Amino acid sequence: MFFTLSTWQVALLILAVIGVAIAGGHVAGRYLREHSETLREPFGVLQGALLGVVGLILAFGLTLAVGRYQDRRAATVAEANAIETSYLRAQLISEPARTVSLDMLRHYTTQALDVSKEIPNSPPMQRTTAAEEILQRRLWRLGGQALARAPVASAPRVYVESLNDTIDQQHVRLSSLNNRVPGAVLALEVIGASVALGLLALHISILGRGLVPMLAAAALMTLLLLVTFDLDRPTRGVIKVPSTPLEEVRASMALPRASNGP
Repeated sequence: MFFTLSTWQVALLILAVIGVAIAGGHVAGRYLREHSETLREPFGVLQGALLGVVGLILAFGLTLAVGRYQDRRAATVAEANAIETSYLRAQLISEPARTVSLDMLRHYTTQALDVSKEIPNSPPMQRTTAAEEILQRRLWRLGGQALARAPVASAPRVYVESLNDTIDQQHVRLSSLNNRVPGAVLALEVIGASVALGLLALHISILGRGLVPMLAAAALMTLLLLVTFDLDRPTRGVIKVPSTPLEEVRASMALPRASNGP
């Protein structure tokens, strides 16, 4: 559910849920203030224990999001390296497969860059990945033809191996983009943080203290939730998976060939 929302919608949703919980706790605390002597200690213990549990849940969710973010960065680097290797080795096979394959690899790299700007599982990404798969089949057919023309030559053989790795790394990257933190974990974080902050507001209101500590805790909790959500949105928000490795590979393809092949 959360992944289909825009970044601003997620931020407003979190702020609304936490704001309602704080307001409810503050109002209830003012109503129960006359019983502060009997309620002060139980609510203080409950609020402290719940904040500790919510802290563990937030740390768990943040760890999951950071791990997935690192996997996506690593997958992008691996795919860029595989494409670059295929492009270099394609320069060693004979014509006419060499020129056609090099041109297709340039288009393939451009499409891989487009994936970095599209929302996973969205219609635009599905169209881009479908176009990539078409190019993969054409490249594989050309690689097979080059290998058939020179079955004992090493250049077509190593090129086909690197092309196979390129196809594999594309699937790894797409899987990493679609591997998100479970929605149940994110929902538990939001609900747990809201309940804990609501009890904190209740406790502070019963004591008749100021709301500055309450607002500071709410701001910190909201920031942690937003960071967790943002890390799990690889092509949106503030924290995005960089496409620099693919951009560098695509730029290198505009340079003169390193080899003209046989």
